Amino acid sequence: MPSISDALDVLGGETVAPRRYGRVTSVVGLLVKASELDAAVGEMCHIQVNGGTDTRTVRAEVVGVQEGTTVLMPMEKTHGLQSGCLVRRADQGMTVPAGPGLLGRVVDAEGHPIDGEGPLSRVEPVPIHRDPPSPLDRPIIDTPLNTGIRAIDAFLKMGKGQRTGIFSGSGVGKSTLLGMIARRASADVNVIALIGERGREVREFITDNLGEEGLKRTVLLTVTGDEAAMSRVKGASAAMAVAEYFRDQGKDVLFMMDSLTRVARAQREIGLAVGEPPTTRGYPPSVFALLPRLLERAGPAAAGTITGIFTVLVEGDDMDEPISDAARGILDGHIVLSRDLAEAGHYPAIDVLQSVSRVMPRVADDEEQETAQEARQLLAAYEEVEDLINVGAYEPGSDPETDRAVEANPALTDFLQQGVHAPPPDTDASTQLREVLSKVPDEGWQGL
Repeated sequence: MPSISDALDVLGGETVAPRRYGRVTSVVGLLVKASELDAAVGEMCHIQVNGGTDTRTVRAEVVGVQEGTTVLMPMEKTHGLQSGCLVRRADQGMTVPAGPGLLGRVVDAEGHPIDGEGPLSRVEPVPIHRDPPSPLDRPIIDTPLNTGIRAIDAFLKMGKGQRTGIFSGSGVGKSTLLGMIARRASADVNVIALIGERGREVREFITDNLGEEGLKRTVLLTVTGDEAAMSRVKGASAAMAVAEYFRDQGKDVLFMMDSLTRVARAQREIGLAVGEPPTTRGYPPSVFALLPRLLERAGPAAAGTITGIFTVLVEGDDMDEPISDAARGILDGHIVLSRDLAEAGHYPAIDVLQSVSRVMPRVADDEEQETAQEARQLLAAYEEVEDLINVGAYEPGSDPETDRAVEANPALTDFLQQGVHAPPPDTDASTQLREVLSKVPDEGWQGL
């Protein structure tokens, strides 16, 4: 058995600096333990698998140190690993290729192309972990971002550099809405991270939601749900690193992740595996430390902007579950998708009364804000009497404002709906909303 002490590497006939090797002592669940490995927490390592015809290298990250034992979390499947496999520290931290050659391509968590279009060109390696810009170096968000979605642009106007969450249960239209925004938004580059998705959904997202035109200015990074938890977490950071590269080139980047919840669940797997205590509904503290580190990397910077849109899968349609609650406290706004609206055939199923954009006062003028506020009041007034109307118990003329809300509801409902492949409007959303409100008679509803 070869020694695991300092080993001399020979390159081109010359002896180079010695390299310290460790050896695997156990593989249990998601964890690999190694002895005598000189590596610090957060460093990347390579585990050599020698199993007859299965000779390969498994990348792993150091997630803990216990006395003389180093604890690693593989980024790939662990089949073939056994006690005695050699482990060495990587020459550098994890990087991902970034550059104009990524546009229109589909890559994995390491930046390797998986679309069958050949190797990447015009790219350079960038580290996946970076600190966010200093708070005082961030410009104020004051430039509007047109998403092409009427419900958002009129009621929840976004700004370049804003971070927004799309909150909903499963099957309510989050991915469809992301695809619509990717095709229509006024951004220079789209970076989309599909984390933890089903394998079939990747092709469906490209074909049905993104489309050929949307893909041309998009970098799509995908890590399916069957891949290792560490790979899913690192995939989110790698996608953000690509967005940061384009931002540093002075571009306005639209970064979209589907979904933040699956990243949090992957971190939960890692945290529980290394022995962290479960706190809120089984989520360990590392999950709530990861979320701000990841989300704060998006936003405005001196050279460009990253507008972040993150989907949040709400468990049991409970908007107060831990990940939803934590994300709302970090993000600059939230868009809530309603299951009731989706079941009624209302798409996109955006509940504008539960949604908010915290930067809208800075990116919308007074007239746009007044228009949105008037429409919100009418929608809220109708919601209060909807049940009475449905059972025929509402008496027209009892309240003029309520009568006007009932009269305006069909037109407002039609305004908030938008076909997936509908052509972009000729006028901006706020102007269209003003036209809708101008047609509602002041005297209100006259009954049926």
